[in-house]
Amino acid sequence: MGNLLGGVGVREPTTVEDCDSTWQTDSEPEPEEPGPGGGEGPGREPAQPPEPPERAGGRPRASPAPDRDAEAAGAEQEADSTEVSAKPKRSFYAARDLYKYRHQYPNFKDIRYQNDLSNLRFYKNKIPFKPDGVYIEEVLSKWKGDYEKLEYSHTYIQWLFPLREQGLNFYAKELTTYEIEEFKKTKEAIRRFLLAYKMMLEFFGIKLIDKTGNVARAVNWQERFQHLNESQHNYLRITRILKSLGELGYESFKSPLVKFILHEALVENTIPNIKQSALEYFVYTIRDRRERRRLLRFAQKHYTPSENFIWGPPRREQPEGSKAPKTPAPPTSGHHSQTSMHKKPKDSKNPSAAGRVNSKAAEDKKVTPREPEEETDWPSSEAGSEAARSGDPEREGDADNSSPQPEETIAHALEKKESASPSEKDEERENRNKDCESPGETGSHDDALFQ
Repeated sequence: MGNLLGGVGVREPTTVEDCDSTWQTDSEPEPEEPGPGGGEGPGREPAQPPEPPERAGGRPRASPAPDRDAEAAGAEQEADSTEVSAKPKRSFYAARDLYKYRHQYPNFKDIRYQNDLSNLRFYKNKIPFKPDGVYIEEVLSKWKGDYEKLEYSHTYIQWLFPLREQGLNFYAKELTTYEIEEFKKTKEAIRRFLLAYKMMLEFFGIKLIDKTGNVARAVNWQERFQHLNESQHNYLRITRILKSLGELGYESFKSPLVKFILHEALVENTIPNIKQSALEYFVYTIRDRRERRRLLRFAQKHYTPSENFIWGPPRREQPEGSKAPKTPAPPTSGHHSQTSMHKKPKDSKNPSAAGRVNSKAAEDKKVTPREPEEETDWPSSEAGSEAARSGDPEREGDADNSSPQPEETIAHALEKKESASPSEKDEERENRNKDCESPGETGSHDDALFQ
C-alpha cells in the first residue's frame, strides 16, 4: 500500500531554531551511560514525533531529494572547517538535514520494492558494490590499513554505511524501512558492519575498545590525527558513519565517538580543525536531546573563545528585554514638574497684579496719611500672599526677579508724596474718590491676587 502519509505534507522548518529542539526541554534529567545496542529508548526522539516543533516538513519527494540538503550541508561543512579563526555561524542546511534524519524523514516515502535489498545483499557478500565491483569481504580484508585507497576512493563509503538518502555515488541504493528491519535481523550483516566501522575508525586514528561503543586513541593516532586535521572531506564521512550507526541499530555508539572527538579537538587540541563539524554536525546526529545537551555542555566548558560558542541554550535575557523600561523615575521629579506647570500661569499674573496693587497702595498712602492702618493694609496682604507663593524654593528666584518688594514701593511713594505740590494732592484725592466709586475694578485686582 505504500506510505499512506506520503501525500500529506507537514510544515517545512524555516529557521535553525525550528530544526533544533535540543534545549526545548532542559528540565529533563541527564541520561545514564549508554549501553550496547541502539534504537530508541527513554529520552530519545521518537520516529514519529508527537510534538509539532519536532516534525519535519516539505512536500513528498522522490528518494534523491533528501540528499540536496545533505550536499549543501556537506559543502558548508568543508567550507566551515577551513574558517577556524572566523566566528562560527549555525548552518540552516545542516540543521534541516539533521532534523530530517533524526525524525526518520517524515515526508519521505520509500519508492523501492521491498525485495530490492541491495545493501543487505552487499553485506551478505552476494553482490559487489558498484561501480568498483568489489565485494565486502575483499574490502574488509584487503583495504584495511591501506590508507591511500581509503583516502582517495570515494565510491565505497555509501555502500559501507548506507542511509535513507541518496549520496554522491548514484550506483549506491538508499536504505528502506523494510531493509533496515531485515538488516538488524541478519547477524552476518551486523558482524561485517561492525568490522567496517572498526576499519574506518583505525583509518582516523581511533580504535573501538568494547561492545558498548567506547573508543580510544589507536597506536598510530599521531600520524592519523594530523592527516584528519588536514583532510576536511573526512568530516563528511564521519557524519555519514554516525547517521548509519543510528539507522542500523547502533545509536548508542554515537555519543562515545562524538565525545572522544570533542575532547581531542577542544581539550587536547590534536585535531582543532574538526571542532566546527563536531558541534554543527556530529552532535546533532544524536537523537536523544539529553545526550546532545550533555555533549554541548562539555564542549562549552572547553571552547575558546567562549563568547563564540553558539550551540548552548538560548539566552534568557532576550525574551525579557522589556525589563529595561522598568526603572522607575524619581517620585519627586513628577511632583515638581506638576507643581511648576501649575505655578507658571500664576507667575504670569503675579507681576502685573502685584504692580497694580502696589501702585494702588502707594496712592492710598499719599491720599490718607492720617490712616496708617489703611495705608499698610494692601502692602501687608500683598507681602503675605507673596510670601505664601514664594514658599516653594523653586519660585524664590523668579519672584525676586519679576516684581519689586512692597517695602521699597511704599518708601518711594512716601518720598513722592512729601515732594508733591498742593495741586497734585488735590488731583490725587479726586482720583481716589473715583476709585472708591468703582469697586468692581478693585474686586478684579483681588481676584487676580488669589487666582
